[in-house]
Amino acid sequence: MNTSGAHRGSRGLWAYTVWLQERRRVTSQLMLCNRLSASLATRGAGAQVVNSDVVQTQEGFTRHNADSKNKSFMYTIAGFGAGIIISAILKAHYDEWTKSKKPLFHILPSISAASPFSVNPALDVNNNETQPATTLSKRISHNFIADAVEKASDKVVYIDIRDHRRSPIMRGGAQSLSNGSGFIVSEDGLILTNAHVVTNRPRSSTIMVRLHDGSECEGVVEDIDAISDLALIRVKRSKLSPAPLGKSSDLRPGEFVAALGSPLSLCNTVTAGVVSSVGRASKELGLRGRDIHYIQTDAAITFGNSGGPLINMDGEVIGINSMTVTSGISFAIPIDYAKDFIARAEKKRAELAKYPEPQGPDRRRYLGITMLTLTPSIIQELQSRGSVPQHIPPDLAHGILIWKIVVGSPAYQAGLQPGDIITHINNHEVQSSRAVYKFLEGRGELNMTVLRNGQRYFVSVVPEE
Repeated sequence: MNTSGAHRGSRGLWAYTVWLQERRRVTSQLMLCNRLSASLATRGAGAQVVNSDVVQTQEGFTRHNADSKNKSFMYTIAGFGAGIIISAILKAHYDEWTKSKKPLFHILPSISAASPFSVNPALDVNNNETQPATTLSKRISHNFIADAVEKASDKVVYIDIRDHRRSPIMRGGAQSLSNGSGFIVSEDGLILTNAHVVTNRPRSSTIMVRLHDGSECEGVVEDIDAISDLALIRVKRSKLSPAPLGKSSDLRPGEFVAALGSPLSLCNTVTAGVVSSVGRASKELGLRGRDIHYIQTDAAITFGNSGGPLINMDGEVIGINSMTVTSGISFAIPIDYAKDFIARAEKKRAELAKYPEPQGPDRRRYLGITMLTLTPSIIQELQSRGSVPQHIPPDLAHGILIWKIVVGSPAYQAGLQPGDIITHINNHEVQSSRAVYKFLEGRGELNMTVLRNGQRYFVSVVPEE
């Protein structure tokens, strides 16, 4: 509160009181002098009388002067006290006035301590107006997920598999067969994604990578690990910004995480959740032949999110989005496995000193389906919900669910439909999608046992070279 006006008022009252007392003292002295002059004039030249009158007058003047000084001091004390009382009354009235009306900061300056949580009204010099006070917004201080996403979002890429031999009738151009996500891991154009995003495609297809700025470039598969479901793609770009890689070994259940990717071809999509489990063994998921402990999260991951990063609240990649079982249960490959895979690939490149030609799994034949491994928990969930496919027999214990079929593909031409469950291929049980990949590495047609609406059918498919 500014009290400079009150102080100036008290000093004015004190000065006025002193001046008034001094005036009274001077007036009294002048009146005594006049009386002395009159007495001297009437008595004439009588020296005896003059001397006695002068002595008496001087004694009276001295007594009166002492009394005047005492009275002046008392008046000064009384005036100073009255000034303090009046100043306190004025301050109280000023406080009440400031509560009901806007204070005139450009007339009465004020001083206040700085605060990290609020901003005082600022004076506009040009318009002589004050701006309203603002406080630190909760939207700014509590959006830690947005801060983490901002650090990693420009490192995420969209991967589109296009077939130039097949094109939409109305739109023309190459047809998109499937899509996924990935993220940059080196400045010279190396991108990490899931293996199933870039495999099981026709030879006529190309891998198109769309960066965060909207530019597109063709990618080449550099290395694949089908067991861990990881792949590296190389694009002809330099000076890219790689994503920071964290540690999945120190994750804790309950940590906030965010999944970035392009679900259902919707680029730059963010979903958030927590870590449900840090070590879900592959055996619990019905994935045989793998020794991976997956990160389980309730962040939504769906088709198209595959290969995208799972980040912590420091913006570091701690997992690779891989698969979803049902709503609220999704899994990611720990980044520590991906680091080992990248290290092995770099060692291989150093030994070969050139880009190797695609070998092994990348030479699989093309079928044209998007599939999901049916684990016992997924089968139980489908049976309880009555989801598609309907009429699932109670003795079903394995198989793969056909989620999507590319129009014009060998699977489409053979009559397969979304929702079909493949239980056997060439009289061998199909336990997971890995079994289908193994058959695609061979030759000849595939004789499939398909479950559709509770009925079993036999379908022969000739995969495309």
